[in-house]
Amino acid sequence: MSERLTDIFGIDVFNETVMLERLPRKVYYALKKTIENGEDLDPYVAEVVASAMKEWAIERGATHYSHWFQPMTGVTAQKHDSFLSTTRDGKVIMEFSGKELIKGEPDASSFPSGGLRATFEARGYTAWDCTSPAFLRRDALGVTLCIPTAFCSYNGEALDMKTPLLRSMEALSIQAVRILKLFGHDDVKQVSPSVGAEQEYFLIDKAKYLKRDDLIYSGRTLFGAMPPKGQELEDHYFGSIKERVASFMKEINIELWKMGVTAKTQHNEAAPAQYELAPIFTTANIATDHNQLVMEYMKRVANRHNLACLLHEKPFAGVNGSGKHNNWSMITDTGKNLLDPGKTPHENIQFLLFLVAVIKAVDLHADLLRLSAANPGNDHRLGEDEAPPAIISIYIGTQLEDVLNQIMKNGEAKTCMKGGRLNVGVHTIPELYKDAADRNRTSPFAFTGNKFEFRMVGASMSVATANTIINTIVADVLSDMADELEKAEDINLAIHQLIKRTITEHHRIIYSGNGYSKEWVEEAKRRGLPNIKSMVEAIDSLVTDKAIKLFGKHKVFSESELVSRRDILYDSYSKAINIEAKTMIRMASVQYIPAVIKYTKMLADSINSVKAAMPEADISVQEELLMESSKLLSEARFALNNLKKLVEEAAGSLNGAERARFYYYEIVPAMKALRSPIDKLECIVDKDLWPLPSYGDLLYEL
Repeated sequence: MSERLTDIFGIDVFNETVMLERLPRKVYYALKKTIENGEDLDPYVAEVVASAMKEWAIERGATHYSHWFQPMTGVTAQKHDSFLSTTRDGKVIMEFSGKELIKGEPDASSFPSGGLRATFEARGYTAWDCTSPAFLRRDALGVTLCIPTAFCSYNGEALDMKTPLLRSMEALSIQAVRILKLFGHDDVKQVSPSVGAEQEYFLIDKAKYLKRDDLIYSGRTLFGAMPPKGQELEDHYFGSIKERVASFMKEINIELWKMGVTAKTQHNEAAPAQYELAPIFTTANIATDHNQLVMEYMKRVANRHNLACLLHEKPFAGVNGSGKHNNWSMITDTGKNLLDPGKTPHENIQFLLFLVAVIKAVDLHADLLRLSAANPGNDHRLGEDEAPPAIISIYIGTQLEDVLNQIMKNGEAKTCMKGGRLNVGVHTIPELYKDAADRNRTSPFAFTGNKFEFRMVGASMSVATANTIINTIVADVLSDMADELEKAEDINLAIHQLIKRTITEHHRIIYSGNGYSKEWVEEAKRRGLPNIKSMVEAIDSLVTDKAIKLFGKHKVFSESELVSRRDILYDSYSKAINIEAKTMIRMASVQYIPAVIKYTKMLADSINSVKAAMPEADISVQEELLMESSKLLSEARFALNNLKKLVEEAAGSLNGAERARFYYYEIVPAMKALRSPIDKLECIVDKDLWPLPSYGDLLYEL
């Protein structure tokens, strides 16, 4: 990279610096009021902004613009329109109006709606999210001005993942500001959720990727025996980065920096061929947009390097899968982090109130939080000794747990544990200040200094849903707290009593032990905590009376929007498993079974040839291999026929929840039954006859 990072960062973003340079002061400050205070956007302001945005984009090579949105597919969508317009004399000019900036009309009929609109009702609207800056996208099409937008139906129902997120952010801000006013912070007008999404991913050789139908169609290996070495030596995590991967990382950083994405940390992850990229935290909707760009550009840049980027939650059995740690906190418009405990957290009553509010929210709505991390891929990852368990619990560290225990016992906390110094016993290494509490990597929802880290989100998922739910459930608890405290005669006494009562009633959700252990499963059951093991089991939590009341109260989802999302989730699960099952059927039928038949014929020919040449020769090895491979081949054929039958049955009259449950309880076990004998055969059959790259080829030949 010849240019300095500071010279290229954000050069393709219509950010505050560009707006300050190009917009009249009056227009700039009017737009800032809309962004910061949620005031209505004046049409005149939109017109001026559109003109400045167009000129800036054209100067940087743009020919098209696009309303960039996030439908309920979980990936971004866009339609490109050129700036081109014709005049009466047949000439062309470049135009972009305020109306075109604010509103678009993509055809909504081909996006998931879950029954919110009929197929023939095609009209949908995209609306400019001015709080997330526009950016330039450079690809084979040229340069396109991308305008982050929300997506809704003709009747105003949300058809995307951003609209509910923005609604939840408003709900959280309203309730958090109410609480802060009780502490005398009348200067705070807005509170925003701050988010940082740590993205895990795998990189494999593209040529090998293209030889595996399972990776192409489903994103994960549906067959594959473990190589002799997995991740047991723990030598990949934070290890030296290979040249080919380093080259990819360098380019992805540059691409992201240009678009204003603050890519900060990169390293090898635990599994072979697994890596992580983590950004600096920012406002939730911008962080969500940025994470979508991270995933999109990882795939694009990998392709340029003849690599394939795998974002599936469990691309390889037997080694760690990939997640996305969602770091969440609340920041005031005056710059204060409401989850920063300070040096004396036992005396920081405001922090303690917000802390117990989050604890109560997670305890009351653990089912919704579990749902926010539910997708078909995550079913293979959660609770498998590599990722958080499917049981929601909170880890707050020994320091804060001690403070809350004092409050429960005595009504107040008079002391708190200190971090102290760490001396490693080497004179040339300085003493270090250590934190007051260790970390617990097995916790799904852990307090890590000044934020909560929600570790259950799947690698391929948008973080929009998780943050929508966290924002809403915390807003709801803060609302109830504000209702109570605003009526109090002695506000200080009322706050102390509320903190004690809240933590006493919801202490069951706090757990500091090993979340991977069987003992925790039993303990969680005794505590009454839900253990929702699969996506299919989680989906209905969206439409409980509790959820409908919660989201309706804060105007995040209407009942019809919740029902539509439930239906979409059931449908998407069925479709994903159906694709996997059909892929397995194809691979077993035309690749694996024919290869094994060739191998058994080769063994039979060997037996016959040796017998003919030397009747007394020992052919027990060939006979044992032939017997074993023939037995496994028979098992595979039986399992294949059973899977075919079940897939045909699912395609019949089943639909909705019934169909999804059939896939989970019947077809998924049948898929495992087909995989088992074929994986065993891979360890027997001549490698030259095996039709596909092995795990060893994929994970270690990079």
